[in-house]
Amino acid sequence: MSEPMPAMTVVDMLRKNVALYADEVALVEVNPEVQEPHRVTWRDFDLVHSTETEPYRRQISWRVFDEKANRFANLLLSRGIGKGDKVSVLLYNCLEWLPIYFGILKTGAVAVPLNFRYTGAEIQYCVNKAEVDALVFGPEFVSRVEDRLESISRNRLLFFVGGVCPDFAEDYFELSCNCPSNDPRIPISLDEDGAIYYSSGTTGFPKAILHAHMSLAQAAEMEARHHETVHDDVFLCIPPLYHTGAKFHWMGSLYTGGRAVLLRSASPKAIFETVSNERCTLVWLLVPWAQDILTAIESGELCLEDYRLGQWRLMHIGAQPVPKSLIRRWKQVFPHHDYDTNYGLSESTGPGCVHLGMENIDRVGAIGVPGYRWQCKVCSDAEGTEVPPGQTGELWVKGPGVMRCYYNDPKATAETLHDGWLLTGDMARVDEDGFIWLVDRKKDVIIMGGENIYPVQIEDFLAGYPAIQDVAVIGIPDERLGEVSCAIIQLKPNHLDAGGSPVDITEQDIEDFCLDLPRYKRPRRVIFAPVPRNPTGKIEKPALRAKYGAENLVDRENQA
Repeated sequence: MSEPMPAMTVVDMLRKNVALYADEVALVEVNPEVQEPHRVTWRDFDLVHSTETEPYRRQISWRVFDEKANRFANLLLSRGIGKGDKVSVLLYNCLEWLPIYFGILKTGAVAVPLNFRYTGAEIQYCVNKAEVDALVFGPEFVSRVEDRLESISRNRLLFFVGGVCPDFAEDYFELSCNCPSNDPRIPISLDEDGAIYYSSGTTGFPKAILHAHMSLAQAAEMEARHHETVHDDVFLCIPPLYHTGAKFHWMGSLYTGGRAVLLRSASPKAIFETVSNERCTLVWLLVPWAQDILTAIESGELCLEDYRLGQWRLMHIGAQPVPKSLIRRWKQVFPHHDYDTNYGLSESTGPGCVHLGMENIDRVGAIGVPGYRWQCKVCSDAEGTEVPPGQTGELWVKGPGVMRCYYNDPKATAETLHDGWLLTGDMARVDEDGFIWLVDRKKDVIIMGGENIYPVQIEDFLAGYPAIQDVAVIGIPDERLGEVSCAIIQLKPNHLDAGGSPVDITEQDIEDFCLDLPRYKRPRRVIFAPVPRNPTGKIEKPALRAKYGAENLVDRENQA
């Protein structure tokens, strides 16, 4: 690859922003679910209008961001936490999240973000798997931590970020505010360990994915380049920061010293109000949120003229396949928007190892081309034999954002990393122009009577039916064919009664619509039900297979 490798760690990028933009706003937190009295400042007086409320809002400058990171770093160092150690973060998105993360990195320790949906058992598993030395957690997780306290607290510091501190932890605010705000200046190189991120755990307990500082720096520079991010851009971040997608999309703002807004709501109204009030220019959405916005506009729930949206220049989507029909509808409503889609996985430092590119809107449907500093190939076997254009194989990626290993799991590492290449587990094809098209997850492929069926292709087709809000296609057991395809369809609200049942759409309507599909691709069963997605927007297909696959077996047994 001809592009030079990153020159700075993300910690150096933070220091650069303090030097250049010390008093400019770095982060804003908005929580529409919490209302506070509306405050108006007039001269030196702070007037509280008790009859008016507004969403909870806080902000910090780059200088304060850095000072908070330094205070926490010095607290950790005073407790013996440094290079070779690991610190977990278990928080909802908030203004403290990123300064805490950078405080960990400034000690030379490894940051270990945790999914806020984890049960007590999963928290216990993850802190033990990563050999964590300290855990930082918020009030929402007190009962889960306490439930497994004996194991979680063993030889481990516990710091609480919230109101009343439980007696088994120490108060983060009280301790950190009494620590020095000077930068400890621990030397950190791009080759050193930086963070452990956990996989989504769809096949059991999640895997611990170890990344070097090189991965973090690569993600920051790549994000800024892919989306032409500049200092004056304002990035709206809605997904959880524990996930590589949200974190590394935000790092485009870190790279340029731009402002970012953390929004604690994904409702269409909250998104529009925040884009309007905070003058957001870059918005990363998940497929369900984009669908909800379009539905709210079409139903009249949202009126575009009520908001200041002219500065919004880019909407991009990642984390899951994007229906072409969704982007066609989006461009009809927002014709001036640039659009991009990003493909990635936690093992490749999240989004961007493949991206469509804003200039390739005519290629919607493809996941794109290799990202900045990345290489890609589609292979037919474990030896890395590339398939010809148009044929399906497994997508392999290689670049400076590939993980070091699955921590403490050499067997899984050996199965996934081959000579610097990361085997993604995703089936793809490359067209004659070099664009990569995602076919499906290897484990999601349905094998019906020996024929491979790729659910994403059927989902993309069904997404074009006007009444469908969301759809998932899975394989369910079949005695004769092994398995057959089943479409779980979530209808738009105006096609459901008060109890959530369809009012004007039938299974026959869906079957008639599917007549344009090849016969073997038509769903053999249609179920009207909600489509569950995890916090990063991915369809929870293991849960659907467990539910509807089991139901199908019971039906067969009853028929027998």
